[in-house]
Amino acid sequence: MLAAKDRLIVALDVDTAQEAEMLVAQLQDHVGVFKVGMQLFNSEGPEVLKRLHSLGARIFLDLKLHDIPNTVGQASAVLTGHGVYMFNVHTAGGKEMMEAAVRASVETASSLNLPRPLVIGVTVLTSINEEILRNEMGIDRTVEEQVVKWAKLAKESGLNGVVASPREIRVIRETCGNDFVIVTPGVRPAWSAKNDQKRVMTPKEAVEAGASYLVVGRPITAANDPVEAAKRIVAEMEEGLKC
Repeated sequence: MLAAKDRLIVALDVDTAQEAEMLVAQLQDHVGVFKVGMQLFNSEGPEVLKRLHSLGARIFLDLKLHDIPNTVGQASAVLTGHGVYMFNVHTAGGKEMMEAAVRASVETASSLNLPRPLVIGVTVLTSINEEILRNEMGIDRTVEEQVVKWAKLAKESGLNGVVASPREIRVIRETCGNDFVIVTPGVRPAWSAKNDQKRVMTPKEAVEAGASYLVVGRPITAANDPVEAAKRIVAEMEEGLKC
């Protein structure tokens, strides 16, 4: 079983490689994975991945690929070639698209003799609540029903797991099994503000519910002491793992 530290993903939601490198240097011994999202990747490009890898960072590349199957397959091959630990696609892109991502990732990792990255599907964003899902997106299901539908589709498509809010962890675990990876944003310790996340839990609650990895950004990166904040979150996760 992964240790609590290795389950913690820190979101590097910054503009520059220098800022990201500073955070990695500070936190490398206290967390397992660093998330590079659209903000940093679009600012610095693929070079930032090389720079963070040179520091020993494991990277979750959070670009949420969503396009026709051929395009997503080609992009997945490129991302796999960057040597990332994990990357994601949108489950809303459908089964053929997700299968293309998995196939390209497996083939590229094999041809380059690289570890195969985890390919994860994004379900319903944690900023989306039931009102938005129904009234703005036109989906006449509850959030939980839609998350489960997309999680099952992701598993059928060969994905390693999904990104889902803490509130859907238990039902995904029941539906998709113990080996299915659940990456959980929307995690906020009791001492931190919720910001724009709507469906949230504490780190202890999320781990107890069955999350594989927790994504935490501002409660760590915006803290006066990021290392101490990471340690506090890991301690909360350890409590959850003991339950």
